Amino acid sequence: MWFKKPYLLIFAVAITGCFQSLAANNSHPPSSKAVIDLTNQSLTKSVELNNQWEFYWNKLLSPQDSTTKGSVLVDFPYDWTKNIDGKSYPSFGYATYKVTVLLPKNRKTLLLAVPEAYTSYKLYVNDKLEASNGVVGTNNESSVPYWERHTVVVPPGIDTLRLLLQVSNFSHSKAGVKSPFIIGDRDHVLLHEKQSASINLILTGCMIMGGLFFIGLYLLGKRDKTIILFALFSLIYSYRIIGTDTYVLHSIIPNISWHLTIRLEYLTLFIGIALFSLYTLHLYPKDIRPFVVKGIYTISGIFSLATLCLPPLYFTQLITPFLLVMLFSLLYVPYVYIKAYRRNRPGAIYTLMSSFTLLPVFAISLLHYWTLIPPYQLVTFICYISFFFLQSLALSHRVSFALKNAKRIAEEGFEAKSEFLSNMSHEIRTPLNAVIGMSHLLLKSKPTQDQKEHLDVLLFSANNLLAIVNDILDYHKIEAGKISIEHVEMDVTTIANYVVRGLELAAKEKGLALNLTIDKALQNKVIGDPTRTSQVITNLVHNAIKFTDKGSVDVSITVVSQAKTTITLAIQVKDTGVGISTENQGLVFERFEQAGSSEFNGPRGTGLGLSISKRILELQNSTLYLKSVEGKGSTFFFEQTFEKGEEINEINYNLEPVNENLKPFEGICILLVEDNPMNVLVAQRYLEGWGATIDVASNGFEALHKYDDSRHRIVLMDLQMPILDGYEAAKKMRKTGVTKPIIALTANLATEIETQIAAVGIDDYIIKPFLPKELFKKVSQYAIEQQQSEEHQLI
Repeated sequence: MWFKKPYLLIFAVAITGCFQSLAANNSHPPSSKAVIDLTNQSLTKSVELNNQWEFYWNKLLSPQDSTTKGSVLVDFPYDWTKNIDGKSYPSFGYATYKVTVLLPKNRKTLLLAVPEAYTSYKLYVNDKLEASNGVVGTNNESSVPYWERHTVVVPPGIDTLRLLLQVSNFSHSKAGVKSPFIIGDRDHVLLHEKQSASINLILTGCMIMGGLFFIGLYLLGKRDKTIILFALFSLIYSYRIIGTDTYVLHSIIPNISWHLTIRLEYLTLFIGIALFSLYTLHLYPKDIRPFVVKGIYTISGIFSLATLCLPPLYFTQLITPFLLVMLFSLLYVPYVYIKAYRRNRPGAIYTLMSSFTLLPVFAISLLHYWTLIPPYQLVTFICYISFFFLQSLALSHRVSFALKNAKRIAEEGFEAKSEFLSNMSHEIRTPLNAVIGMSHLLLKSKPTQDQKEHLDVLLFSANNLLAIVNDILDYHKIEAGKISIEHVEMDVTTIANYVVRGLELAAKEKGLALNLTIDKALQNKVIGDPTRTSQVITNLVHNAIKFTDKGSVDVSITVVSQAKTTITLAIQVKDTGVGISTENQGLVFERFEQAGSSEFNGPRGTGLGLSISKRILELQNSTLYLKSVEGKGSTFFFEQTFEKGEEINEINYNLEPVNENLKPFEGICILLVEDNPMNVLVAQRYLEGWGATIDVASNGFEALHKYDDSRHRIVLMDLQMPILDGYEAAKKMRKTGVTKPIIALTANLATEIETQIAAVGIDDYIIKPFLPKELFKKVSQYAIEQQQSEEHQLI
């Protein structure tokens, strides 16, 4: 109840005093002319004691002082630097506030919540000191500032509270009391206090953990400045939650320096706004004016420097002009986010939504700062959580977007590498086709035994080069997880013989003995991948020769065990070379790593051989092992279990598919479409040797004009040709009604072309360089099928 006329005030006080004296023996007549009558309120909820209080400037009254001289009635809470009734006081000084509170009867225990004051106080309740902050003094030397909230228990039976509050300030630009006293049911007030503290602690914890998370993301990621700026903003601004308003931090750390915390309170505000403006600039650099951000962080920097260098009296006055900066930022940031959203920037929808959650926070903060509304902590908490959650989504979307871009670039690079390797493979395979084909033709021309052995080595070396090309591509496939292992019949004995004979010259040039020992118990071919097996053995033998200067390299194949359908072989390559130290033995299986002796001065190579061998064996459920002593040599070995094939017969180095005196393709005319003269020569020699008639076209366009449906039984079509490639030529042939078999001749890998050739109507393919028996098999198959089809049509 406010009493604005003195005679009414005196009358009310007198009546109330008489009533209280009759009501209770422990009551005291109010000694104050400011009275708050709560006798008609239940106080089950909290009530603010924000009526008029007596105010005594430059007086520190004690509870025993009953004088009312020199007092004025002020609306509490009261900052004495504010102009009231044309009068204000300097911030530096001291004063006393007094009020009498009349309480209802038959009530529960009450709790009086006492806020902080500028900048120290003593509170007497019914002449007893119940709460204090800092040290109240009459000058700067005797006064010590401190802020912390307190509560005072009011037990049942007390119906009058005489409150006397001494306040002194010699530090801050404001003075007096900024928040009202609150009284109410103890449980209700305690619950409110705990809820307030809990909200602040939870929000602070969320911001700190979020900040630390984004710092980790920055350190372990691409070092995106946007992420580290938001992380720093979260960590710095978290102090604003726990170290201001309700000052929970001061309760957690009692007696913490007021001069430190007041600087942190202002610094975190100034630096926080600067960091957020820089964060927005890096988040959407094309949608924000850099000079605006520069202006914001320049002002923030100046204010922060002032906070560090000046006394609180001066830097605490900066809050009012800085509110204009905050208000501008509050309006400008949503404008930037709207522009970013309209331009489809990554995560702009989340930042735009977050800006709208921030508007209520700043509105509540400003209005509460001006003491126009309560703090509305729950609303602020929800808005803050929403803001940081949405900003986190925006950053996560940014990281995700960057990862998608990186993945796309990596995939494009992978595709480019794949295309390069495919093209390289094609270019190497094309001349290899001529080398292998001519070697087979020479073997067919009845060479002498010496010439035959040389041709066998030449043929094996060419095939080995082809295997190396294939393995480079396979290593690329291994990394991509796309490698496949063949399961065909192979002769391990023949493979090992070819490897040794192919590398025998290299061993002789270094004066080394290259020995091969094969267990006589090995009497069967096995089911496996001959290309992979040959590559592994070749890599191991070649590696042994390279790192051995004297002595020998011994290759052995031993039967470990065998059953009716399976056999386990141990394949070992032992040398007397430089050896490998124990600490370096693990490195030899890493790609591009070589761990030979430091004394070895020979060629080092690429370091891929052992790594490829190890991975190929792992794909076949085997493991490559190493035993080595530095200076004495190394032994590489592995065991592998195979399914048994047919028994091994005498080795036949001549792989001619048919008897040379027979002409199985006589009467068959084939259209050969090939632009490489050497490949034409090889295919033509084979096919004509088997009795076929060959017409040659050098490109797809020429093939369309040369094709004669009544003459040609089969079309052999190269895929990569000038003017018109094999794909388009086959497609046009099918459109014109050609039904004869079209077989692709290609240096590409089968996995690269199977889908494409099926789409254009090509029936089958032969991979170059091809073996004579493979060419014979495919042509024979389709020639027979074509003949049976024609005979069926005649019937």
